[in-house]
Amino acid sequence: MASSKDLYVYLLTNKNRTVIYTGVSSDLLNRVWQHKNKVYDGFTKKYNVDILVYYEGPGDPIYAIEREKQIKAGSRQKKIDLINSMNPEWRDLYEDLVPDGFKKIDKDNESDE
Repeated sequence: MASSKDLYVYLLTNKNRTVIYTGVSSDLLNRVWQHKNKVYDGFTKKYNVDILVYYEGPGDPIYAIEREKQIKAGSRQKKIDLINSMNPEWRDLYEDLVPDGFKKIDKDNESDE
């Protein structure tokens, strides 16, 4: 179980994969939800960056912040390679983090009882 002081490093992209954003958070699920719901003005809201394609952690805050800096300093290709190493389909990993009880019910596939 992650400590409240542990941090995640994460990468988000937009639907066209033209932007890659690097962030760090102690609450990955909530932070990605905030990006998806455009809660705060800023870069991710402006460029519609809300698809979680990579994350590391939870881990030590000092390491996580250094890792975030390392990733940000890297080239776009290095970020792409990092994403491809974990998620070659670039699918949205947010759904993997959402507990089953909180996932939307697919009304089209519900059976009438």
